[in-house]
Amino acid sequence: MRAVLPGLPRAKLQAVCTGYWDDRRLIAYITGNAFVILTASNSILQTIYDDDEEFLDAIAIDEVTGKIATCTGSAVRIYKPYGQGEDALKWSLQHSFSVIKPASACAATLSWGVTEELLVGGVGLTLYSTLDNPSTVWKQQLANPVKFANFSYDSAYIASTGKYDRLTKIWRRLSFGSDDTRFDFSYLPHPTTVTNMHWRRPYHVEQTIENVLYTICADNMVRIWAATDSHGLQILQLWAQIDLRESIQPRGPDLKESSNIRFAFIIDSRDFMLATEHAVQEKTTGEDEDHALAHLVEVANRDPEICIIFDEAGHMSAWGLENIGCKARQTANIFNVAHVDNASLSLPKDLHEESAYVQFYNFCNKSGGGLNLLIHHFDGKIELYESNVADLFDPSPRPDRFVAKGIWTGHTSSIKKIVRNVSGRAVVSRTDGNESIVWKHMDHENGTSVFRQSLISEQEHIHRICVMRKGNFVIFLHHKRISLWDTRSFRGRLLASCDYEVIGKPLCILMLPELVKEGPVAHVATITSKMRGIVWEIQLPQRRGSTIQSNGLHETWIREFCQFDLGYSDDLSYVLPVDPAGSPPVISGFLDTFARDIAISYTHSGILRSWTARLDLGTKKVDWLQTCSVDTGICEPALASGSSIRKAALVNSNRSELTIWDVRGAQLEYAQDYESQDTIQDLDWTSTPDDQSILAVGFRFRVVLLAQMRYDYLNKGPAWASIREVNIRDMTPHPIGDSTWLSGGNLIIGAGNQLFVYDKEIDTSAPVVTNLGLPRRKQGWDLFEVVTRLNGPLPVYHPQFLGQCTLAGKNVLVQHILLALFKTLKFYVEGDTLENNLGMDLEEFYTPSDTITSSTIVNKVTRSFGNLSDEDEDIETVTEGVASAINEKLTKIALPQLSRQEQIHLADIVECVAIVEKQRRSMDDNAARFMLSFRQHVLRRGRANEVLLSWREINWAYHSNSQDILVDMVSHQFHGKVLWEHARESGMFMWMTDSSALKAQFEVIARNEYTKTDMKNPVDCSLFYLALKKKTVLQGLWRMAAWNREQTATVRLLSNNFQDKKWKTAALKNAYALLGKHRHEYAAAFFLLADCLRDAVNVILNQLKDLQLAIAVTRVYEGERGPVLKELLEEKVLPLAAQEGNRWLASWAFWMLHRRDMAVRALISPVYTLLETPQSPDLQAKLFLTDDPALVVLYSQLRQMTLQTLRGASKVTPKVEWAFVLHNARLYDRMGCDLLALDLVRNWEFLLPAPTVFKSLGGPDPRSMLRRRSSLVVADLPMPMQRLSADGGHKPPPSVFEEPESSSL
Repeated sequence: MRAVLPGLPRAKLQAVCTGYWDDRRLIAYITGNAFVILTASNSILQTIYDDDEEFLDAIAIDEVTGKIATCTGSAVRIYKPYGQGEDALKWSLQHSFSVIKPASACAATLSWGVTEELLVGGVGLTLYSTLDNPSTVWKQQLANPVKFANFSYDSAYIASTGKYDRLTKIWRRLSFGSDDTRFDFSYLPHPTTVTNMHWRRPYHVEQTIENVLYTICADNMVRIWAATDSHGLQILQLWAQIDLRESIQPRGPDLKESSNIRFAFIIDSRDFMLATEHAVQEKTTGEDEDHALAHLVEVANRDPEICIIFDEAGHMSAWGLENIGCKARQTANIFNVAHVDNASLSLPKDLHEESAYVQFYNFCNKSGGGLNLLIHHFDGKIELYESNVADLFDPSPRPDRFVAKGIWTGHTSSIKKIVRNVSGRAVVSRTDGNESIVWKHMDHENGTSVFRQSLISEQEHIHRICVMRKGNFVIFLHHKRISLWDTRSFRGRLLASCDYEVIGKPLCILMLPELVKEGPVAHVATITSKMRGIVWEIQLPQRRGSTIQSNGLHETWIREFCQFDLGYSDDLSYVLPVDPAGSPPVISGFLDTFARDIAISYTHSGILRSWTARLDLGTKKVDWLQTCSVDTGICEPALASGSSIRKAALVNSNRSELTIWDVRGAQLEYAQDYESQDTIQDLDWTSTPDDQSILAVGFRFRVVLLAQMRYDYLNKGPAWASIREVNIRDMTPHPIGDSTWLSGGNLIIGAGNQLFVYDKEIDTSAPVVTNLGLPRRKQGWDLFEVVTRLNGPLPVYHPQFLGQCTLAGKNVLVQHILLALFKTLKFYVEGDTLENNLGMDLEEFYTPSDTITSSTIVNKVTRSFGNLSDEDEDIETVTEGVASAINEKLTKIALPQLSRQEQIHLADIVECVAIVEKQRRSMDDNAARFMLSFRQHVLRRGRANEVLLSWREINWAYHSNSQDILVDMVSHQFHGKVLWEHARESGMFMWMTDSSALKAQFEVIARNEYTKTDMKNPVDCSLFYLALKKKTVLQGLWRMAAWNREQTATVRLLSNNFQDKKWKTAALKNAYALLGKHRHEYAAAFFLLADCLRDAVNVILNQLKDLQLAIAVTRVYEGERGPVLKELLEEKVLPLAAQEGNRWLASWAFWMLHRRDMAVRALISPVYTLLETPQSPDLQAKLFLTDDPALVVLYSQLRQMTLQTLRGASKVTPKVEWAFVLHNARLYDRMGCDLLALDLVRNWEFLLPAPTVFKSLGGPDPRSMLRRRSSLVVADLPMPMQRLSADGGHKPPPSVFEEPESSSL
């Protein structure tokens, strides 16, 4: 944690206490109706809120037991520590009792004595024993309400004084432990009011020492009282006094007047000795003689108490007090230790206001460290300083006598809302009680980074807040009024306000983009629930010290600039400003979709819209533009948040499910249901300097940080992941009120009256971070570095990049990358830096592959001349030898930027590339794509829940001309025993196009299903043989199954002729009977026996839920153009594709239906737009995984394959194709494959516009759209088209190859 603002300390004399207990320093103070226990400047042990709303008045720690007592006016509560052994120290309420009081007075002071006695001071003094049940031991009424009442450390005396009293009462205890505790008392007279008192402390709790009391009086004197004469009338006698005013003498001519306030406190001998020991240890040996240290040691040898005196100008004087209480006092007993300047502690310059009062507490820890000084300012802050006493008393001038360790402040009641300015350098926090504080955020090396700048007291209800100009001005929107506040000084002051009337309820307040940055004029707008709005123009005061202001020419005002109406109001749920993210916006002056968003609106039905605006000062109006709109399908969203770089998050109506959207691409990127854990309260966006988004999701007691990740289409990895969880439950029982991002990746969380500031550190144990395999380094990794690593360009040897290159058909490039890797790894030692592009020329990545080969060979020779051995020179391709050499290195070396899993994938890709290269002559690109994906799929099969190959891979194999090799490869993968589950996994019967090969392979499956068990059960293969219409083979198998009790009946049934209506009916009856027994696969077989293919398919689809089996059985049973297959594809497959948004499946189905034009269009357009009866897509259809840059590859391949596909491509307008290509380039970018994105936009060929006649009548030859004429375009348009073109258009060339039917092959 970077800093903590634990709450506003109460302006009470006993609001702060400190003690050393159980080997740890405890500091506790009261804030509102709570108290905070801390151990250091930014580590909270616990915050305890009272059930009672009444504010606390005093707090005290018992150094013996660790108990803490607090009191309100009417009640005292005692808290007991527990769990210190298990390193989980907490306090819990032990006793609570009310103070019996007269109507006018209340408990105001607390002091612990020995044996857990507690002295409570109010209108009188009451002593309680708190060992078990609290009981009153002694009670005394007083004339004046108590201001101070403190036990001496052995509980022998009590010193008390009243408000404005000049007499201090000393109560001497006459009896210990007996039932009637009695005290006698005497007075210590002072000339004026006593302002503070302090009892000397012993070295350790058990030690007995002479009691000494120090009193500070309003006459600027410190008086030291000791029991020098035990027989005198007074209990304590005046031993000595120090004149504070005389102690600090002005050193220069200019200081005569200025120094007139004195502050003093006593450092006990025990703390001074510890601090001296620390100072001596800290100085390294062997240095020159250190005069400051020698001086300090000389002082410490006299074992004194130290009285330190400051004035408001930063001068300090220190006095040593030696042998206090000795009978014969010499003048040398009080000696000057130091008189120094510039001990800058920012003390108040003027004591007229009560808030200027300060109190000092000092301590030194036994565990080490210098002298610690706590200064409690009554204006609402506690400052913590640390000092090395050698430096503190060093007579030579030096600036660093005190080092600021932290400032504790905050609110007095619960924080409700935190609003940031654009840069995140200033925030305003607002409480239930309408108290607002402006905080400045600054980066400091050593700790606290958030400072209180201004406090605004506004009684009227604040509806919305806007922070401007780095927190120097704040705008409040009330229900009927808008006001501007100047927050440059400690108390905010109202500059101007303006009443307004508007239709609807104001929902938000927005800063409009200005043409002049940080100028004197600003514009803010509000938008209402009716989508109406007002823009106000604000004239800000000039910077301080500017001449214009002093002449009075610059007045400050706020006035209405214009009103506007955005429309779209019918279903509006909410409008809110976007969170600023990314690099600062550049105002182009144009109103277009490239302008920065400033607001986001959402409707009850879940439509998100983003908005930008431009001011037109000439015509006094504002132009609005809707930049993007997304139909999320989430009804009644409870929360939404957008960022200026077009990311949005939505929470569903019961606040359990979070979805993250890319607004520009209208894509769902992430969905997570937190149902059982918690309800989502808050969403806040920020981004790294290179525009990678981070979302903070706030729950009741924790905030989860989600970071954007690269898209991963090959592994279907998530696009967002949790990288840190911040939990505040250990520090406070109060739920989070609000949280927001500060600049630089710091997060501020408000809970109760406290603010917690977290820095950029991340949770290195989060799975995403461990997978990154970050190298160890001293200063650790911060949030921004990790998120940049999770995004950004991939190294070219990354398996995702190589996989995408293969899909894009860049096989030559893949070979070159692997050869470069091979040469680099030869001399690579772990820990060396590895270039992201392996020293390759960037041109290689975006030059079309046909021009690569010759030029790069020349390149290679010139580049590697002389630095590599000769045998490497000849290597042109990745052979199996090269592959095994690379993989051998990969088993020993961890490559940077790869996780273990990715390294295994890389090794597999290397092996695949070698196999593909070996079979290069007999294998086309699509087969290589399938092979690579299939191998990766098999590798992942154990880990992922992906059971089947995706339809993308099936498409590659479907459009391949080397399917026989692929069938062999699949068969080899399953050791020659391909069962149906294996065939389904590889999608084999979806992509095989040769129908005789299809049937032969189906028969192989039938045989393997029969022999898969030792029993050899004919039931297992019945469906397959009957689909092949091989009833006789099945009969033979049944004859051999003598062990089966169904044998006789089945053999008898199968011997009949099922063309006969009677036996058909018998088969159907059997099928229905089997359905009743839930033997679905066997029932489908009997439907086939009865020649009811449609019924069999329905059973397979509805009961077995196996789409692939239904298609395979249909293709085998009735061939490629049968009615059932057509119906299955049109009524089941295409609607499913539309619902899932699966373009691969849709394209395959259209191609199967011989609608090749539609197969091409399905790759570009959303599927539901291409169907006659549009199917509504579900939420998953909007997921980013339904897009895939490989669609572009298949599109460019298919569109020029046949006349039909060209015709389909002509239906795609150039604008749509342009958007499609840009969208895919963006996807490549988000995947970390920026080089492929560059290649895509650089080398994409758009088709020439289609001839208009062709569009309407089907006239001229579609090949005229191709930029380069290809002779291999298959003419597959229906005959009338051919005739029409023969009459009027181009004649088709006679050499066009007519594509034969696949069934006739």
